[in-house]
Amino acid sequence: MWVAPGRINLIGEHTDYNDGFVLPIALPHAVRVTAVRRDDGVLRVRSRQQDGVTEVAVADLAPGVVTGWAAYVAGVVWVLREAGYDVGGFDLVVDGDVPLGAGLSSSAALESATALAVADLSTLDIDRFRLAHLAQRAENDFVGMPCGIMDQSASLLAREGHALLLDTRTLDTAHIPFHVAAAGLTLLVVDTRAAHRLVDGEYAARRAACHKAAEVLGVPALRDLTEVPTDLPDELLRRVRHVVTENRRVLDVVDLLRAGDFRAIGPLLTASHESLRDDYEVTVPELDVAVEALVASGAHGARMTGGGFGGCVIALVDTARVDGCMAAVREAFARNGFTAPECFTATAAAGARRER
Repeated sequence: MWVAPGRINLIGEHTDYNDGFVLPIALPHAVRVTAVRRDDGVLRVRSRQQDGVTEVAVADLAPGVVTGWAAYVAGVVWVLREAGYDVGGFDLVVDGDVPLGAGLSSSAALESATALAVADLSTLDIDRFRLAHLAQRAENDFVGMPCGIMDQSASLLAREGHALLLDTRTLDTAHIPFHVAAAGLTLLVVDTRAAHRLVDGEYAARRAACHKAAEVLGVPALRDLTEVPTDLPDELLRRVRHVVTENRRVLDVVDLLRAGDFRAIGPLLTASHESLRDDYEVTVPELDVAVEALVASGAHGARMTGGGFGGCVIALVDTARVDGCMAAVREAFARNGFTAPECFTATAAAGARRER
């Protein structure tokens, strides 16, 4: 059995595919894959949370052959074979408690647990950085979701009690202490339960706009900009402004965490949300209402986390205020006629591993 966690990105949204900086933590919520080898070249996959069984010859795997949640598993097997690794058939049973559709990267957790299971059972010598890239390619090329490298890296590389600072260009990493409980703080997560869909084109459109802007500006990626340009069409300008300012915010948060000044990161979290709302335009009313309610009820800062268009909000809250903040969000959702949110607290958990 292999386990891989979901993730929360503390800050650094939509920067990973722009060669920028991200700062995720791994969640205690995880996906578990129990696996055995088969000698008939067949991949057989089932889930304890979903009906049905997917069964396909490994040699027949190709983009489009497997769809739905099982594509994330099949894609990992396919990409390993495409990369030249000797991978045969497997029986895999998937189980997990990462909330689906909440922007907490259940897909990367599934890919990472599968990648570890298949690599270990096939006695493949692949380091975690390489596995993260292969899992990302499975999601990009097999599933059709043009995600960056952050989610798979967080799932595979995270350390308990720390946030993972990842430079997505160089792949340099640093583990940043995130022991907020010792400072009387709690990281509160609000699953807005607003439908979270990224494969429908909006995510890809943002990514394409960033790449177009980099081409127009003559830089390899938006990471290379230190100032916000002024000579772009309005939409491109706003996309660029978010990426440039978000990279700064990530590094500022890292400096504050290293100094142990945890409360001071709150305004940066809120500024990140405002940028995602106004410049990157990836929030929805449920996300905005949650942030407004949390800040108004005493949170030091709050922001959407994940790709946007639904999903979760995080807030840094004095532990004594957690119940009041949760109540404020629930009341705000009721006033607006939204589905009642799910609220829980999160700690920085360990990355992917073999359990038995």
